Amino acid sequence: MKNLIIVESPAKAKTIKKFLGDEYEVIASKGHIRDLPTKKFGIKIDENHFEPQYEISSDHAAVVKEIKNLAKQSDQIYLATDEDREGEAIAYHIAVSIGKKPESLPRIVFHEITKTAIQNALNSPRKLNIDSVNAQQARRLLDRIVGYKLSPLLNLKIQKGLSAGRVQSAALKIVVDKEREIKAFKPVEYYSIDAIFKKKLEAELVKFDGVKMEKLSVNSAKFADEIVKSVKIEKFSVSAIESKERKTNPYAPFMTSTLQQSASSSLGFSPKKTMSLAQSLYEGVNTKSGGAITYMRTDSLNIAKEAIAMARDFIKSEFGDNYLPKGLLI
Repeated sequence: MKNLIIVESPAKAKTIKKFLGDEYEVIASKGHIRDLPTKKFGIKIDENHFEPQYEISSDHAAVVKEIKNLAKQSDQIYLATDEDREGEAIAYHIAVSIGKKPESLPRIVFHEITKTAIQNALNSPRKLNIDSVNAQQARRLLDRIVGYKLSPLLNLKIQKGLSAGRVQSAALKIVVDKEREIKAFKPVEYYSIDAIFKKKLEAELVKFDGVKMEKLSVNSAKFADEIVKSVKIEKFSVSAIESKERKTNPYAPFMTSTLQQSASSSLGFSPKKTMSLAQSLYEGVNTKSGGAITYMRTDSLNIAKEAIAMARDFIKSEFGDNYLPKGLLI
């Protein structure tokens, strides 16, 4: 008899298995094992209630059967899917599919796949977060309702093959409203007065005849020419030079959005390629020590205490105390 740990990814299962002894069996669900049916609406709607009609997908039938068999032979079953709404929902559906009450199974989570993180998670399991499950379920139902109700209208009125989504439909409405706002915009003419002095000192006119220059103060070419002619005969001097010290902190760790933005602007990676590479790093593919980064599909800036301690030790030994901050600067 063993303890069974159920994760999402086969690569993650393989990495975790390396950290644990023969007392544990680790298996991957390979993503969602239950979902709304593909060939029908799949939601029963009455006045105040939405009842989804989930079913086990055909491509996951064998995986579910294997999980059921292992579950029957196990002393304890741990739900170890990813720590996000999708992961929480997958854990819920796994429990239901193997005939267990979702709240009765210990739920373990970890931000990085290292031996310490796995052991800490096993030592401090929690219960399934039903609020997160419901949040994912609401999002899934909205996808289906919008897609099934609006997509046929797009096919009929605009073009065959078009589909409508919960996010893209609302985003399109925002884009259309903004475009209408742009088209309705009435341009306003205004000028700014700039000068380049000797030694390439650049300056901008901020006051003229004792009046502060606002953005729209110079609203005609004639007025701008008058100002230029006037200031050209004046003499200018630097009355004061002020220097300041400024302290800047490092950027915060990446979260999903900033990781994708940086990978796109610096490396030209698509979001899909970025997340695929990040997934490999998270799962510890081809690494000896396990996961190389924390979980990447999140807006959390959490860093493991062990990682912080190692980073501080490195800074202190390589650069000295002067470069060691008193605490986290994020």
